[in-house]
Amino acid sequence: MTFLELAEKRYSCRNISDRPVEEEKIAKILRAAQLAPTACNLQPFKIWVIEKEADVEKIKETTRGTFGAHLFFVIGADKAQGWNRKYDGRNFADVDASIVATHMMMEIEDLGLATTWVGSFDNLKLAELFPMMAGYDLVAIFPVGYATEDAKPMDLHEKTKSLDELVTRL
Repeated sequence: MTFLELAEKRYSCRNISDRPVEEEKIAKILRAAQLAPTACNLQPFKIWVIEKEADVEKIKETTRGTFGAHLFFVIGADKAQGWNRKYDGRNFADVDASIVATHMMMEIEDLGLATTWVGSFDNLKLAELFPMMAGYDLVAIFPVGYATEDAKPMDLHEKTKSLDELVTRL
C-alpha cells in the first residue's frame, strides 16, 4: 500500500471493540513515534500508554472520546526541551509532538488497528489524575483498538476543500 492509499483509507474510528491489542503492535506504534522527525531531533515529547482498567476509567473522566477502547496513548509536549526559533522565540515542542502523534496515527492504521485523534479532553483534570503529565502540553489522546464490525467513517470524512482553496503557488 502506498502512503496516499493509507492516508485515504484512514478515518477517525469511533467504534472500537474490546479485542486486545497485541504487544508487538504497541511496540511498532511506539517505534513509529521514536522515528518521527522533530526540530533538531530534540524529541521534546512524552507518550503515556494507558492500559490498566483503573487508568482507563480515569481517562473516561476527562473525555467522552473513548469509543470503547481499552488502550490509550496520551502525547504531551515538553516546552523546556523544545527548539526555539531564533527570529521570534517560537517554541516548536507542540509541533514536534503533533508530528509524532501523526506518525503514530498512521502506524496504527497500517497495523490494521483503529483510532481517532481526540483533542476534546479536560487537560487540567488529566494532569490531576495522572500527576506525571503535569507540566506537559497535552496535545492528543488516542483510543486504540480493533474497529467493530459496524464501524465506518463519519459523513464528513470525505469532505475536503479543493486544492485551489488550500494551496497558493507563488
